[in-house]
Amino acid sequence: MTAGPGAAATADDGPGPAAGLTIRDLARPGLGPVSFTLAGGECVAVRGPSGAGKSLLLRAIADLDPNAGQVLLGADDRGAMPAPRWRRRVAYVPTEPGWWAGTVGEHFPDWPAARPSAVALGLPADCDGWTVQRLSTGERQRLGLIRALANDPEILLLDEPTSGLDVDTTAAVETLVDQYRRQRDAGILWVTHDGAQAERVATRSLTIENGQCR
Repeated sequence: MTAGPGAAATADDGPGPAAGLTIRDLARPGLGPVSFTLAGGECVAVRGPSGAGKSLLLRAIADLDPNAGQVLLGADDRGAMPAPRWRRRVAYVPTEPGWWAGTVGEHFPDWPAARPSAVALGLPADCDGWTVQRLSTGERQRLGLIRALANDPEILLLDEPTSGLDVDTTAAVETLVDQYRRQRDAGILWVTHDGAQAERVATRSLTIENGQCR
């Protein structure tokens, strides 16, 4: 991979410039070893055919599956950090987010703070009262993204976050993520099968084929 335009900042748990991500020899069954860097404020599109290892890469970085190698957020080693803290700072947003409570609002510690993002993505301001069962696939996708942003992560790992959305809603998601990236100086890995989307949202691309990156 070629170096991106951004520069990694000092690691910080609170608001402010986000740290860059360094991946060294990351490997798990079906992936790697892979090595690359992601600067704070940079968006990298992750491309490749189905089954190539794109989702495996994001899950390995988030430490959701057993893996080997080193992952650093700024100077902070993932291995020296409790897993919940790592996943707040490095947020993985799957195509189909998980839900553990009955209503939308129960998944948000501060719904009023999240409400503007929900409205920006075409959701009603009072959808916190909705049951999870009534949500469509696209609504679950959007709310899963908003839920991740509510934790103020320094890195976003997005696994096809617009795959179930129409053109207008896709554009709204792209805008919201770009605004967050600029405001937070956050690094983003964005898995997409859409070449046009990759050109719109990313500064460079990482291609995964047969578990290897280039």
